[in-house]
Amino acid sequence: MSGHSKWHNIQQKKGKTDAARANIFTKIGREIAVAVKEGGADPNSNSKLAQAIAKAKDNNMPNDNINRSIKKASGELNSINYETMVYEGYGVGGTAIIVEALTDNKNRTAGDVRHLFDKFGGAMGTSGCVSFMFKRKGVITIAKADIEEDDLMLIALDAGAEDLNSDDDEVFEVYTDSASLTAVRAAMEEAGVKILSAEVSMIPDSYVDPTPDQQSTLLKLIDKLEELDDIQDVYHNANLTIDDEE
Repeated sequence: MSGHSKWHNIQQKKGKTDAARANIFTKIGREIAVAVKEGGADPNSNSKLAQAIAKAKDNNMPNDNINRSIKKASGELNSINYETMVYEGYGVGGTAIIVEALTDNKNRTAGDVRHLFDKFGGAMGTSGCVSFMFKRKGVITIAKADIEEDDLMLIALDAGAEDLNSDDDEVFEVYTDSASLTAVRAAMEEAGVKILSAEVSMIPDSYVDPTPDQQSTLLKLIDKLEELDDIQDVYHNANLTIDDEE
């Protein structure tokens, strides 16, 4: 994600090639499968599944694909054996990086992640080496053109949100407790707010400012990590001022 905002990154992904979009759908399908395994196939009683479905819709995943993923997971629970793995380390410019994966072969995934850290001038560290610098939050984005900040603040707080960030030029970011994301989103939508995206993210406590050359290397690392089938999300604390060169 670009600095404190994931919105530009989300927009970037939506505009990528069909192959890249298919890769995103595959990753979301894996999230849905794990959510069904852990909590059942009913999103009304499974908040993790509800969040995965909302994420799928935010990324324009067709309803048929979503329903197929749920049905497939429901019928193949015994064959699904994904493990949640978290890798931590540093990229160039002292950037703290967290990589979250769902994998059926943690040795393969760890090797792939370590290789990319090494290739792009970083170093994978031990568990906990950078995660203390981040907080897990729900992040809801709303276009600034759609609502005034004061109005949004009142609606968001009334819906149970924790804070509002207006630093981005294009969007507001509403922060929630990660477990409350679905409920806060629903309450805001009921109040008439148009939601651009909503997902659980890792928000850094502070940021670093890599040079343009370091940013270019960092973006290459992030892109290559996100291309791996097992990788679900990549978080970092770098302020990025250049565009993704991929």
